[in-house]
Amino acid sequence: MNNNKINWTYAVIAGITGTLAFDIVGYIFTGTWWDIAGIIGEKTGLGMAYGVLGHYSNGILLSILYAGIAPSLWGPYWLRAQLFVTAETIALVWFFMFPLLGAGIAGTKLAAILPVVSLARHWAYALPLWYFNHQFNRKQS
Repeated sequence: MNNNKINWTYAVIAGITGTLAFDIVGYIFTGTWWDIAGIIGEKTGLGMAYGVLGHYSNGILLSILYAGIAPSLWGPYWLRAQLFVTAETIALVWFFMFPLLGAGIAGTKLAAILPVVSLARHWAYALPLWYFNHQFNRKQS
């Protein structure tokens, strides 16, 4: 198995499809499409188009990061993706982004269910990370 290379095509596809899965689960929970993109566009003052670009670019960047470190993580590939996004959600969303937006730790100032919703969305994002990285690594075997 070649663990030293990132398949950039799979990483970008995983980032886009993962962000789409994140948005679909978000829509199921909130009834709002592109809520995160809307927040990004509003907070930056650059509008929805920039928010969508920023949101999907972030999904791609996290996917590339995952592709680079996945071989070093513990467990089967599906678990590695879930562990990665769980750690990313807790560290970067619950303890950084939510407090920065005035929502408190894990967003609990807005709603008690928000930590569960944010984690569910990120777990949905992890499915394409697992799938596409597994496909690449299986082809390298």
